[in-house]
This record gives sequence, structure tokens and C-alpha cells, in this order.
Amino acid sequence: MASHPEKLVGTGGPILPEVIPEDLALEIRRLAHDLSNALEIIVQTSYLLSTAELKEPAATWLGMLESGVTKSLDINLQLRQYIKAHTAR
Repeated sequence: MASHPEKLVGTGGPILPEVIPEDLALEIRRLAHDLSNALEIIVQTSYLLSTAELKEPAATWLGMLESGVTKSLDINLQLRQYIKAHTAR
């Protein structure tokens, strides 16, 4: 049975189904964790801003921020799933 490589959304390139070496996997997991923590600050700040009554153009900027937050969270989830699928543990 032939397998077809997955594609990571937005990259246009195939993801090779290889196992990430353990030393690299540990560092990538650490970076992904740090990224998640940084994104959480942005998510919470975006939420707090959404509770304020913002005038234009700030309301438009908030919409742009929220769009970027959603995309960032999706990419971070893809990254974490890729790491999990391509590491030994």
C-alpha cells in the first residue's frame, strides 16, 4: 500500500514521515512549550482588549489581532501534533 505524505497547511511542501532524533525532539518540544506560553499571553491580552469598547481604528486592529491569534494557535497545534507523531516517545 502506497502512503502519501501529509502536507502542513500553508507550507505547500510534504512532511516526511521520519522520526525526529531524540536530542532534537527535546529541544523542539521545549521551544513548542515556550511558544505555547507566549501565545497564551497574546490570547489573554486579545480577550481582555475585546472586552473594552474600542473606537475605530482600534476596533479594526483588534479584529486583525484576533485573526492572527487564531492562525497562530492553529499553526502551534499543527506543530505540536507533528512533533508528537514524529518522535519516539
